Amino acid sequence: MSWLNRVRNSLSNLKKRDTPDNLWIKCPSCKEMLFTQEYEANLSVCPRCEHHGRIGADARLAQLLDSRFEVLPSPKVKEDPLKFRDSKRYPDRLKAARAASPHPDALTNALGHIEGQKVVLGVQDFAFMGGSMGMAVGAAFVAGADRALKERCAYVICTAAGGARMQEGILSLMQMPKTTVAVRRLNEAGLPYIVVLTDPTTGGVTASYAMLGDVHIAEPGCLIGFAGQRVIQDTIREKLPEGFQRAEYLLEHGMIDMVVPRKDLKATLAGLLGYLQPAKAA
Repeated sequence: MSWLNRVRNSLSNLKKRDTPDNLWIKCPSCKEMLFTQEYEANLSVCPRCEHHGRIGADARLAQLLDSRFEVLPSPKVKEDPLKFRDSKRYPDRLKAARAASPHPDALTNALGHIEGQKVVLGVQDFAFMGGSMGMAVGAAFVAGADRALKERCAYVICTAAGGARMQEGILSLMQMPKTTVAVRRLNEAGLPYIVVLTDPTTGGVTASYAMLGDVHIAEPGCLIGFAGQRVIQDTIREKLPEGFQRAEYLLEHGMIDMVVPRKDLKATLAGLLGYLQPAKAA
């Protein structure tokens, strides 16, 4: 037996060392393999190409709010009002989504401070049924606005949604005027309403509370739109411009106010709140 075969056989008899399954993560943009720990320490932003990855509600709250904050209870709504069923029953889809999430639906509110400025912060989680807007999301948005009114402070919302939740039909679309009225109440009270658009923000969410802010901030490269690009292109029968529906394109065409990297987002929000917030809310 040659020395090469002896070495190969001896190596094959060694026990494979246990390694964590989530030690590496592939950047969805540049496809580079990254250490998960390094990626998360960089706020889930690729250190090579600056792609801003999608993050959950708890990570977003921890990144933006000061150390001590209160997660607000989610309002109770009637579930499966239409007894909807596609390939699965709607209650089964909700059960699966809740098993993978620490929160009962796609929108979570918290009361806290951003660099000392009191704020109610709402965060949509795209991982929860695509962040879709149903009655629970509409009720949570109104509850967040109501708490901001009670506290006399700003309401900041981080949007991430594929649109209205189809399993709730017309009831999901009714959340558009419902949330619009809540925004109007904030405006009438002189309280700031700031929108942070994250990837992706589309459909009925874009057509309602996502584009009604006093200030609109977007993360770099995030998708923002109403209908999908393919639907628009097939309808108008023209090729869409480069970067269409991306944050930078919308900034260039006056649809949003600024594009802010995630590492600078907290400081930017604190500065805006310092200008816009009622003095006694700080």
